[in-house]
Amino acid sequence: MAELLSARGLDTSRVANLMMHRRSVSLPCEDVVTYAVNAAQPVIAALSPEQRERVELVLVATESGIDFSKAVSSWVHDLLGLSRRCRVLEVKQACYAGTGALQLAAAVVAASPVEGARALVVTTDVPVAKIGTYHEPAQAPGGIAVLVSDQPDVAVLDHGANGFHSFHVMDAYRPAPDLDIVDTDLSLMTYLECLQGAFADYARKVDGADFVTTFDLLAMHTPFPGMVKGAHRMLLRRLGKADSLNVEADFATRAEPSIRYARQVGNPYSGSVLLALISAITHAPIDSARRIGVFSYGSGCGSEFYSMVVTPQARPRVSAMGIDDALSARQQVDPARYDALRSAHLTFGTRTATIDLAPCEELLKGRSAPMLLFTGVTDYHRRYEWWGGHDA
Repeated sequence: MAELLSARGLDTSRVANLMMHRRSVSLPCEDVVTYAVNAAQPVIAALSPEQRERVELVLVATESGIDFSKAVSSWVHDLLGLSRRCRVLEVKQACYAGTGALQLAAAVVAASPVEGARALVVTTDVPVAKIGTYHEPAQAPGGIAVLVSDQPDVAVLDHGANGFHSFHVMDAYRPAPDLDIVDTDLSLMTYLECLQGAFADYARKVDGADFVTTFDLLAMHTPFPGMVKGAHRMLLRRLGKADSLNVEADFATRAEPSIRYARQVGNPYSGSVLLALISAITHAPIDSARRIGVFSYGSGCGSEFYSMVVTPQARPRVSAMGIDDALSARQQVDPARYDALRSAHLTFGTRTATIDLAPCEELLKGRSAPMLLFTGVTDYHRRYEWWGGHDA
């Protein structure tokens, strides 16, 4: 973070407020399809053929769409080799889209007449870099996959325990494929208002809900980790809890585990709150069932406060996916190379082009295979290839 801020001529002391160490960088051979497929592939590969046949919904949440009509999920569905007896949809509502897709998937599975029905939810985004601003260090590409079933063994949603707070506001928007517009102050204030409003709605619906005592852990949308710390403190003050509670200790115990991955990765937009949830499951001591309070926010704006119970087997199940190993295997690039990689990305709407895979393959050393790569476009048809071998 300090190296990037310094290269942009920005104040490196702001790293402390960001509470970040580093961020992920996307390669020209990566796009929203590859991030989605590479996240979902090991999840789907772990299913039996009969279980794969029961995936009846694929929802892809993104604000980095690559077609005004065709959903990213159609590529994901095809490349994963899923059954044609399946709904295939794309969901958009900024960073809230991951939660929206998760809740929609849970409702579909609950209503399905098929025993053992499943839904695949994938978040995927490649943010537009805000060069020379304090947004740039926190922006991160990435994909997260969640399998939803009627027999969950990682976490069980508290059905009906959902608080909402949404309204129209122009705090952040993307009117062109390569243009992000963000009103920083308005966005931060809107986030805080939504946290308070969504939890208040949750508390109205759930008898006895208390922000301190009801939830063993917290996972919040993380535009940058320092924002979560500030939002946690703000809500405790507004609820009148701060005077009787050690706020720092409460944050360290209930919320800090959820920001550890974001400190290494950044904000993957639609997947932000799911990344926080994964981080909490991986880093908090969960030796018995634990209830997590989850706050999801998307600019524009939509927000939701909901909860789930994490099972004792959640930590080994999630840890087995190798997230920590993947983060350790990343190679560091300096700001000059980062800028070169960024400028080599194809923009949405390119008709014909080929991706030079040589610099990509050099930086992919240490990454686990198989891995889907974006290789170019021919007359608007996007091309993808499996790297490192793939058993169809």
